[in-house]
Amino acid sequence: MTHNPFLSGLRDHFTNDQIRRLGSVRVGIAGAGGLGSNAAAHLVRSGIRRLRVADFDRVAPSNLNRQFFFIDQVGMKKVTALEANLKRINPDLEMQALDIRLDAGNAGRVFAHCHIIIEALDRARDKKMMADAFMADPRLLVCASGIGGWGESDRIRTRRVRDTFYLVGDGYSEVSADRPPTAAVVGIAAAKQADVVVETILKERVRGDEGPRGKTAHLMRRTF
Repeated sequence: MTHNPFLSGLRDHFTNDQIRRLGSVRVGIAGAGGLGSNAAAHLVRSGIRRLRVADFDRVAPSNLNRQFFFIDQVGMKKVTALEANLKRINPDLEMQALDIRLDAGNAGRVFAHCHIIIEALDRARDKKMMADAFMADPRLLVCASGIGGWGESDRIRTRRVRDTFYLVGDGYSEVSADRPPTAAVVGIAAAKQADVVVETILKERVRGDEGPRGKTAHLMRRTF
């Protein structure tokens, strides 16, 4: 196996058991924009090795002020560009990049084999669609609402709505002409979403596919 400096460095911060747990969980991310691309980067840097990311969009110049993309990637499919960027962090990343527009008819199927799901879509109606699709699901769902503008960053909070549902944001400052999306605020929300995932795994509230043959996932219910 090729030497991976990232994994060597990760051992300076985590135990082998923690690294194994982080690497065994498959995280699904709905959207690869400001929230999704940055949350994915935080997850990969934290030791998450299995991602399934769904987005239909392409990188635009207007994305570069806050999303994990670069000038030479303008015009590329976001999921393709994101996979390339994340593998520059950890080349052993296993990412399933799905070029697809999520809707009520396919969201359940797209994330059927994920242990944790992050909602990182732009439009309020799409966020509601994801919440409706997974609210009754026993798996952890981490959504975001209200991350427009700049300043007063302490307003971006993490709230546990129910055992397996967390909501990040302030709940009111939606993106608009007078509340544009900015790197710091979007980045704070994305980091908080990723932190919920990492905390859940490290506190053994969810277990992924473990063992040499990737055994079936075991979800730890009602332990929050």
